[in-house]
Amino acid sequence: MTQLRCAAIQFNIDLGDIDSNRKQAASALRRVAAAGVQLAVLPEMWSTGYDYRHLPTLAQRTPEIVKEMQQLCAELGLVSVGSLPELSAGKIYNTAYVIDQGKVVGSYRKLHLFSAMGEDRHLSAGNQSLAVDTSVGRIGVAICYDLRFPELFRKLALTGAEIICVPAEWPKPRGEHWQILLRARAIENQLFVAAANCCRIQGKLDFCGLSRIISPLGTILAEAAEEDTELIADCDFNEMVTYREQIKILHDRRADIYGTP
Repeated sequence: MTQLRCAAIQFNIDLGDIDSNRKQAASALRRVAAAGVQLAVLPEMWSTGYDYRHLPTLAQRTPEIVKEMQQLCAELGLVSVGSLPELSAGKIYNTAYVIDQGKVVGSYRKLHLFSAMGEDRHLSAGNQSLAVDTSVGRIGVAICYDLRFPELFRKLALTGAEIICVPAEWPKPRGEHWQILLRARAIENQLFVAAANCCRIQGKLDFCGLSRIISPLGTILAEAAEEDTELIADCDFNEMVTYREQIKILHDRRADIYGTP
């Protein structure tokens, strides 16, 4: 595939209200599919938000939600990426599921937990990255705070990711960081980044929205403000190939000096 129509779905998550959030997500997915979208990215923890107090109970419904998403993506011919609370062996993970037209082809547990807001006291961290082949190309996944760790994005690029999907709940006070880091991760790894943030007030926090779809050259192909919306952009993978041939960043790395893969 050389052309991909991608969407980043931004909405206000109703804290702890799974049924409301399911309806919002399903409606948005139907709208973007009707516009010809092939890949759709949902926000972080989109079914529940960070309802820490009730997460052990809420997470029990995640298998049901994943099954529903599989059915919807099969019906719509979509690939979707979004994170949900996953309950496993008595632990809760922030897990992004890659669903390819009805099949879960990969899942990624958030590696970096945001200790400044106590995420590490309520959730468990994953221990491996994810880049997976899908019907729309090779997708890498990172979640919110992962954005501040360029090593992860470089690893995803080196393992063949063509587009990195970033579900997020990024707060408004650091909105400028969000915008800068998204462009930096795209530029330095010469790939597409599709980032879906939530927006507006959730509990005591205010989220900035500002979802983005960004090209390998750092061009903002689509951008949101702070309200519910669905961004849509066309990604030309030939542009990525041409840029990588012109400026051989991945080839010219000196891993022997700085000791990273």
